[in-house]
Amino acid sequence: MPGSHAFHPTVLREYDVRGIVGDTLSTADAHALGRAYGTVLRRRLADGNAAPRVCVGYDGRLSSPDMEAALVDGLVATGIQVERIGLGPTPMLYFAAYSREADGGIMVTGSHNPPDYNGFKMVMGGKSFFGDDIQGLGATAESGDFMPGSGGVTDVSVQDAYVARMLSDYAGGRDLKVAWDPGNGAAGDVVKALTEKLPGAHIVINGDIDGTFPAHHPDPTVEANLEQLRDVVLSEQCDLGLAFDGDGDRIGVLDGKGRVLWGDQLLALLSKDVLAAQPGATIIADVKASQILFDEVARLGGTPLMWKTGHSLIKTKMAESGSPLAGEMSGHIFMADKYYGFDDAQYVGVRVLDWTARSGETLDAFRDSLPAVINTPELRFDCDDTRKFDVVEEVRDRLAASGADVNGIDGVRVNTADGWWLLRASNTQAVLVARCESGSEAGLGRLKAALSEQLAASGVALPDDL
Repeated sequence: MPGSHAFHPTVLREYDVRGIVGDTLSTADAHALGRAYGTVLRRRLADGNAAPRVCVGYDGRLSSPDMEAALVDGLVATGIQVERIGLGPTPMLYFAAYSREADGGIMVTGSHNPPDYNGFKMVMGGKSFFGDDIQGLGATAESGDFMPGSGGVTDVSVQDAYVARMLSDYAGGRDLKVAWDPGNGAAGDVVKALTEKLPGAHIVINGDIDGTFPAHHPDPTVEANLEQLRDVVLSEQCDLGLAFDGDGDRIGVLDGKGRVLWGDQLLALLSKDVLAAQPGATIIADVKASQILFDEVARLGGTPLMWKTGHSLIKTKMAESGSPLAGEMSGHIFMADKYYGFDDAQYVGVRVLDWTARSGETLDAFRDSLPAVINTPELRFDCDDTRKFDVVEEVRDRLAASGADVNGIDGVRVNTADGWWLLRASNTQAVLVARCESGSEAGLGRLKAALSEQLAASGVALPDDL
């Protein structure tokens, strides 16, 4: 049909739109996405608003300026008033949409993917835009049934307000020495502005925004990407180190000894602060999180809730339950305690500094206070999209027939006397994801064996390095 547009079948993901520039993703896709999003937004508005406002931002990738320009043209062509916030991290786009009470927001970003990737993260009406919403954009574009219009564009500077808002929740105490690594990602300028205003001593590495990511891949959940930060923390005797992914919505934290605080350990830390202010509050973590976190939340008087993996799913559950704090092992941490409830790694970093400065406790001591467990990293192994969910169902059925203690909220999480093991299908890739945790090496071995046995029964082999 005239005006219709078909996206590459791989780019419309569960939580965002993402592809390889020049291969599966182009500026034509960006333009069509803008027209489809603008059409959907205008049709959703019940008040007849003919010119809804949408904030648009972009990250530091080399392809992002062209993608952003094409997206804006598509939005304007459907009658949208675009507020361009420019270059910065994804949470700054969320902040702009929330604080300016815009009708929607779109971030041009490839997140933590390699430099040749790019994509789009979206919100609409103050809520996550994911799943069926994203598939609906594809259907709208393919039909060519775009609403006509003539919108407009305004440039809006929000970085100063964003930094000031984060700093407003820093009470402080003792001065800290902190190393920061934005990884040449989109958070670089914001991190520099924060460190200029925070008390204490601050060392920023890889702070210049560079879409080629010359220092290392911008993914702080991979420990190898934290080596440079660790060297600075140890050589400069810092209290802690903070790292961010390519678009600044995921965080990595090192204590003063250079040890990683993983997502569940970071949630346990933040729970101390949040539950002191909101006793009994619900704290949400995904199914990959350690049992230690759920036990610690209960010990602190909170209500632990295990939920499905996926930042949009977590945010939606958070809003439903009124939870002030939630997070994932992937480093997405969501704070509604004093804040907006979206995943903002820079804000979480400020809150970690605030707790450390006020409490007088070191991150080293906190980490040492947690019970010791042995666990595997997140194990990801190939399994065809047409098979991955069936494998999980087969395992669930066999476990149910055996009377096993299973949590089926997202895949299967099996509790035994030795600890727990998890198997789930990725929502975004043709892979299965597994993890095991025990209090002993012998127990971990038995959990791995149980996982391997169940997979073998479905014709799937575990990775050799398990």
